[in-house]
Amino acid sequence: MRVGLLVDSACDLPYSFIEDNDIFILPVTVRIDGETIVDDHDPGKTRDVYASGVLARGHAAETEAYTTEQIHNLLLEKVVTHYDFAFLETVASSRSQIFANATEAMHRTMADYRPYRQEAGLEGAFSMRVVDSGTIFAGQGILAAHTIHLINQGISKQELRHQVQDFTKYIYSSTVPRDVYYLRQRARARGDNSVSGVTAFLSKALNINPVVRAKGIDTEAVAKARSFEGAVEQMLRYAAARVRKGLLSPYVIVAVEPELVDKGIADTVPGGEALEAACREEGVELMVAETGITSSVYLGPGTVGVSFAAEPHEFSAE
Repeated sequence: MRVGLLVDSACDLPYSFIEDNDIFILPVTVRIDGETIVDDHDPGKTRDVYASGVLARGHAAETEAYTTEQIHNLLLEKVVTHYDFAFLETVASSRSQIFANATEAMHRTMADYRPYRQEAGLEGAFSMRVVDSGTIFAGQGILAAHTIHLINQGISKQELRHQVQDFTKYIYSSTVPRDVYYLRQRARARGDNSVSGVTAFLSKALNINPVVRAKGIDTEAVAKARSFEGAVEQMLRYAAARVRKGLLSPYVIVAVEPELVDKGIADTVPGGEALEAACREEGVELMVAETGITSSVYLGPGTVGVSFAAEPHEFSAE
């Protein structure tokens, strides 16, 4: 059985991991100052957009999910002729229309895929599952990495479905925004009030930066520091502490702006050295991903994020 994995481009994963594991990217349409960009996780495009400065506050930016028709066409052309079973994992359904559109496209695909497989000379049925990751950005990356881990174990389709769905309950994602006002503006547009006006004011007036943590659809500011760097260090030391206490999947993803990816986080991101050491000593794979265009529209440029899967716990750097 050939099993494929699709993720939408809100998912922050290292591009090398995407290529090495033949992960198919479902694009997201991004509109910035009236210009349309198709975010397909192309690293060159991502870095060009960052370098242009259009992701900064003051520019009109929004994202738009691919339509049901667009997703349906992609599934017929790119997926049913390459795999026998496929997962399509999306950003949390509470944050985007992608899950709803993908689910409708899946039902349409299941009704009319057979001629496409026959034309490609393929025998047997095709099936797929659309999975609401329940999380965002690097958190989606953790789900994708764990899904690949399960696929490589060769377990049955039914067990794959069960384990992937169950795993979504244990993903923790934390971010430190460079610009709290930007994050608050984008979050309020989605009905997320985890970053209050007071927090945004204090961040600007006193340089106090929050650590915002997401568990499922719930988000909250769990810590704060007197600088962006101090908040990032708290967050990554928290991740290092969780690594040492044991994770439910052997992956940690840190998402940073593109120019830091090649430099590594040990020397460029506060707390990065501690997290690298913890992962190395505990046999956990630390993946550094560039924050994609879609996630940057929501979080703002310069945001640092970290995600992993663990048993329920409180935020603590100890």
